[in-house]
Amino acid sequence: MSLVGKKFPNITVDAMSEMGDDLKINIFEEATKNNKKVLLFWYPKDFTFVCPTELHAFQAALPEFEKRNTMVIGASCDTNEVHFAWLNTAKDNGGIEGVTYPIVSDAQRNLSSVLGILDIENEVYNEELDSVQIEGSNVTYRATYLVDESGKIFHESVNDMPLGRNVQEYIRLIDAYTHVQTHGEVCPANWEEGKQAMNADRKGVAEYLSKN
Repeated sequence: MSLVGKKFPNITVDAMSEMGDDLKINIFEEATKNNKKVLLFWYPKDFTFVCPTELHAFQAALPEFEKRNTMVIGASCDTNEVHFAWLNTAKDNGGIEGVTYPIVSDAQRNLSSVLGILDIENEVYNEELDSVQIEGSNVTYRATYLVDESGKIFHESVNDMPLGRNVQEYIRLIDAYTHVQTHGEVCPANWEEGKQAMNADRKGVAEYLSKN
């Protein structure tokens, strides 16, 4: 079930800072109390292959997000200790040394379970052990959430694990949403900052299509 248009779950989770400090982060409160947008991106595991390329790509674009009053936060189900080790591993050795935004540690799967982004194929009851066992990796897909200043989710997307994200698309979406907030116009297909938007009525659509 899509969460777009709904408030982001008001759940506090552990996180790791670039300096190795243990943090507590609540995405809803980060947005509402700081009057900022938040980009939260989930990746499957630390010390893997596609994942560090994404974390470095978000780091490279961090100034663009900051110019747009947007916080970037990474997330996985690894522990803070694993995050710390990865942050202290050199880039040329598959590490994420140099990443400066916080990384959520949802080791208890509290937030990722509510979001419904865990790779769980089945939950099977084992009569002999009298317990439920999980089939699947029980780590997250590459899910991304954009949250506005009121704590409302205005974009969500989920990629399968082999598929890395296009960071520039999230910048475009933030620009489009900010344009809607500021001007009350809607943004047509392939809209980018500086391009023509349109009024959300028949006349507006007709005028836009006649020029494009």
